[in-house]
Amino acid sequence: MIEQDDFDIHTRLHTIVRGEDEAAMVESVGLALVKLPDVLNRLKPDIMIVHGDRFDALALATSAALMNIRILHIEGGEVSGTIDDSIRHAITKLAHYHVCCTRSAEQHLISMCEDHDRILLAGCPSYDKLLSAKNKDYIGVIRIWLGEDVKPRDYIVALQHPVTTDIKHSIKMFELTLDALISFNKRTLVLFPNIDAGSKEMVRVMRKKGIEHHPNFRAVKHVPFDQFILLVAHAGCMIGNSSCGVREVGAFGTPVINLGTRQTGRETGENVLHVRDADTQDKILQALHLQFGKQYPCSKIYGDGNAVPRILKFLKSIDLKEPLQKKFCFPPVKESISQDIDHIMETQSALAVDLGGTNLRVAIVSMKGEIVKKITQLNPKTFEDRIELIVKMCVEAASEAVNLNCRILGVGISTGGRVNPREGIVLHSTKLIQEWSSVDLRTPISDSLHLPVWVDNDGNCAALAERKFGHGKGVENFVTLVTGTGIGGGIIHQHELIHGSSFCAAELGHIVVSLDGPECLCGGHGCIEAYASGIALQREAKKLHDEDLLLVEGMTVKKEEVVSAVHLIQAAKLGNAKADNILRTAGTALGLGVVNILHTMNPSLVILSGVLASHYISTVKDVICHQALPSAQAVDVVVSNLADPALLGAASLVLDYTTRRTY
Repeated sequence: MIEQDDFDIHTRLHTIVRGEDEAAMVESVGLALVKLPDVLNRLKPDIMIVHGDRFDALALATSAALMNIRILHIEGGEVSGTIDDSIRHAITKLAHYHVCCTRSAEQHLISMCEDHDRILLAGCPSYDKLLSAKNKDYIGVIRIWLGEDVKPRDYIVALQHPVTTDIKHSIKMFELTLDALISFNKRTLVLFPNIDAGSKEMVRVMRKKGIEHHPNFRAVKHVPFDQFILLVAHAGCMIGNSSCGVREVGAFGTPVINLGTRQTGRETGENVLHVRDADTQDKILQALHLQFGKQYPCSKIYGDGNAVPRILKFLKSIDLKEPLQKKFCFPPVKESISQDIDHIMETQSALAVDLGGTNLRVAIVSMKGEIVKKITQLNPKTFEDRIELIVKMCVEAASEAVNLNCRILGVGISTGGRVNPREGIVLHSTKLIQEWSSVDLRTPISDSLHLPVWVDNDGNCAALAERKFGHGKGVENFVTLVTGTGIGGGIIHQHELIHGSSFCAAELGHIVVSLDGPECLCGGHGCIEAYASGIALQREAKKLHDEDLLLVEGMTVKKEEVVSAVHLIQAAKLGNAKADNILRTAGTALGLGVVNILHTMNPSLVILSGVLASHYISTVKDVICHQALPSAQAVDVVVSNLADPALLGAASLVLDYTTRRTY
């Protein structure tokens, strides 16, 4: 390839000692160090350009440094997971000038004490060819290397090298990779490994599995670079541990599965999925199913196609009279973030907390809305005991999540009262939860669990639960009304939850439907809650019972038993006309509230949630037909099908805001 590019070759050195083990690598470096001084004395170069992180490059840099020859190192500052890391950084310390490919690599060089004035952020030189290659005639190249019947995006390119710091493990990973590729049953171009220690054993694995003669595989030792670019650009997937997979292939958006630790720490685009370790082929096979055939956005992390002109300009700017002595500085290192198959295989989950008037519940809720584990305790009456119990239950659930293979992304809390969700503070609560005003819920729980915490009103959480898991999924504008001990709700407008200027939006239970109605817990009169809540129905049931007008044939109330809304509903079902009238009045009040909502918000859907919803829906629909404007009567009114909207809503606070990619 060097000859084809018409270089004027001054000297040829044969320095690679065959053997493909650790000793052969050391001997190759030693042989190069013996031969290079004579060559460099004859050439007398002004600058030695050293590329990358291979052991033969270390011999070049060592010789040039000891002979006071300026060194320009290309692609320093990057991070990977093998002996190459140490070699690359050793060359950095020997080099006088640096050309790096990414912003993070530049920061790493600076943090390694290199002079910022001698560092050029140019991008990767190979990208100069890559970004102009994709539109070339690739069909012919695919046919040459993979066969006449293979189509673009329907084959795999596999390139895996030994990891010299853990040869035994890398051979095991290679064997599992080949097993997974055989099971996946797609045409695959397999390139032989490089000559590092362990490569002979990897070749033996290939031959033991019959890869060179398998109908689905094409095993080759070398592909010209121009053709290799086209092959990976149009592959359905690339798999292995070559730096090419995490660097160059990103230019095309080709899916990549990076195996093992050889490239650990390298910056990657979103096209790269990591499989750090595996005991069987299953994890690799799942990664193939996830990645094969996808098309990701093209990544320019490593370059924009203009590296070579920048490098030439940098070379021309070097002052050969400048002293060789280095200067040093110590800036911070910026970490890179990558994606890992182990995280995907875990169940991404949230800790959901429901603070009710009676019970305190904590659950592990999966991304699909499955309640994996639930813990219930009585809600303490004092602030201190309540906070202590919440933290204790959350810690217990988080520990249990590890055993259940659930990855907790954060904590969501549903509570009664008015909540400032931005600060995670309960501003003030209903009379059902004592000592629950001006309470910072976020800080103590976040500090204890080291997880992000979201807090919102229970009615809003019910609406969020419907948006993510229930009837509201995909609906742009809808309202949820929660019928329980009190009446609450939440409003979704243009797919977003409405909180209001003082976090008081969707207090739907306090819509006034009568100026002279019964007194509400809020202090007002005629609110929906004063008619249709569980407390209101209990009040009316007690009145009937005190007047001996509640019980009908088939009903009994024990002496010590508390009369409740349940008895009123039972009496109405058994034909008690007065009980039925009370339920109808409650339903009418709720219906009038819904009509007001329709005329204010004009949603396309109203969801009735909670234990009383099924008893009210018929009356609510009748009221809409008689009282709503014709243009608002087309609204759908349904009963929620969610078993536990409070916990699911608390979980959705977390799941909606912490996940980025969904599989």
